[in-house]
This record gives sequence, C-alpha cells and structure tokens, in this order.
Amino acid sequence: MYEREVPSNHSGSACGIRAGRATRVAWTVAAAGGPGAGLFGPPGTGKTTFAKGVASRLGWPFVPIEPAQLSEDGIDQESHKLARTFDRLLELPSAVAFVDEVEEIASTREEERKVTPRVTTEFLRQVPRLGHASHHVLVCATNVISRLDAAFLRPGRFDHVLPVGPPEDEARGAIWRRYVSEITDTAVDVDALVAASARFTAADIEFAAGKAAQIAIEREYSGNVTGRATTEDFLVGIDQTPPTLTPEMVEVFERDVERFART
Repeated sequence: MYEREVPSNHSGSACGIRAGRATRVAWTVAAAGGPGAGLFGPPGTGKTTFAKGVASRLGWPFVPIEPAQLSEDGIDQESHKLARTFDRLLELPSAVAFVDEVEEIASTREEERKVTPRVTTEFLRQVPRLGHASHHVLVCATNVISRLDAAFLRPGRFDHVLPVGPPEDEARGAIWRRYVSEITDTAVDVDALVAASARFTAADIEFAAGKAAQIAIEREYSGNVTGRATTEDFLVGIDQTPPTLTPEMVEVFERDVERFART
C-alpha cells in the first residue's frame, strides 16, 4: 500500500515555494500537532518535491499513499484497506504521509473518484488520527483544488492550504545554474535563460538543458568542433521545449490562490 522513503536533501526550491517555507511549515505542523498541509497548483510545479522537503527538514520517513491502490483487493475492501494503512502509519515512530492527486478520494465529482463514497467518508474520519498523533504529518496534493469536497478543506483537517505555483525568476535561476554547472564549463548568461523560460516548470528546464547538451554533443561529433554547451545552445533548447503551463492554467491558479490559500 505504501513504501517508506528515506529523507534526502529536498529543498523545495525547485517549486514555487521556497525552501524556507518548507522549513516553517514542517516545524509549525510538527510542533503544534493537529492538521497537516494541503498543497495545490498546476501539474509539474513540484508539490511532491515540496512534501519531500517537509520530510527532509523534519528528518522523518516520507510515506506516499496511492489512492488507486485501495481498490486492488476489490471495492468491498477499499475502506478497510485505508483504515489499515493509517494503522500502519501510526505504528511508525514518525512519518510524513503524502497523498498525491487527492481528488481521486475527495473530489466533489463522483466520476473523478477512483474509490467509492465509503472510502471518502473513511478518509475524512482517518485524517484527524494523524493530527492527534505526535511526529506524524499528513500532506495532500491536488491539481484541481476547486473540485475538492468542502468538508475535506475545512480548518481542523488542514490548517495550511498552500499554493505551489510555477517557479519565479529566482527559483528558475537556481535551477538553471544547477543544470548549467553539470553540462558545461563555458560561461552562460543565466539571466537570459531565466527571461526566456517564463512558465517553465523544473521538469521543463531539465528537458531544455538536456536539449542544449545534445546540441553541443552533436556539433562536436558532426563537425569535429570541440566545445561545451553555450548560452545560444541553451536558448535553442528552450525554444524547442514548449512550456507545460499555459497562460490559462496560470490564470486559474492565481484565482485559486485568492480563494483557497491558507497559511
């Protein structure tokens, strides 16, 4: 049902929330007990990375829970399997439990759920168990917060509802510098890359950086020209990488921030 992951050095800086926010949320939730955190934002913006950052800051195991796996033993066993999952979580000395695509459990649209209504009710009943346990935090993530059941989002279940948006200029610069340093020792205008990669997610930047490395390798082998990737190569890589996020997706996210964010 779930697999424990050893915390690693996930800073959270690759997503729209800076590493400092991961630290503050981690210690606030851990020290206060009670509800965990809900994360929302467009696909690819780093919600899982942020959740792992919380686990890393606390030094607790990261335990992903997959809603789709609840029905593996048949729909009659879904709610019992969920309850057993929470029982096993509470047997651990500490844990950051993470449910991605939580709309599969708690959507207001029944057709979007991959589980029966009984599981939704059971999940809402189980959430406070982690909140009342010391050294246990629940983090849930969704791409479509507007479709979540209002009962799921109410204070008392999740006191922190945090937007995780596309990386801002500073965050994109940090991501670009990391990949540039891995790919080339040639001076690269990172500011130009940042300006050219608006609406890029961390995954988009990784893909574009890989394109730049490929361009440099092909140039070397086809023309016997030595040299590492240049600023121009990275800009070509950016040009060949359509951003994951559309302006419409960013607009919806900004409206959701005004409506749902609670820090």
